Amino acid sequence: MFLCSIGIMLSVNVEQCLNVKFCVKLGKSVRFVEEVYGDECLSCTQVFEWFKRFKEERDKIGDDQCPGRPSTSKTDANIKKVGEIVQQNHHLSIRAVAELINIDKETVQQILHNNFNMKKVCLKMVPRLLTPE
Repeated sequence: MFLCSIGIMLSVNVEQCLNVKFCVKLGKSVRFVEEVYGDECLSCTQVFEWFKRFKEERDKIGDDQCPGRPSTSKTDANIKKVGEIVQQNHHLSIRAVAELINIDKETVQQILHNNFNMKKVCLKMVPRLLTPE
């Protein structure tokens, strides 16, 4: 562990990435990583991926941003709308609230649980006799 001696507390993964970068700068192999870190070692695939990135002159240690849609449904405006709707009619289902605001059901459920400390309460299930009619 090269960088621990300078007194900076780093996560094991970041420390390993920095050591891989150090080896690339020296032109050395990174096969020692498994020996040094044992069970806490990054997978071989991940070590060689970092080696490849640093060899291509990449300087940033952190992960790349993942492509995809950003989560924008849980905004202050939507939280306020959910609160107003639930105050007006607390018998609405999560699906109904989601359709009124035009956001997904999971976001409505998270808002109700996290922001308003509400839980889903199911009605008592009553057995129903089915007839062929």
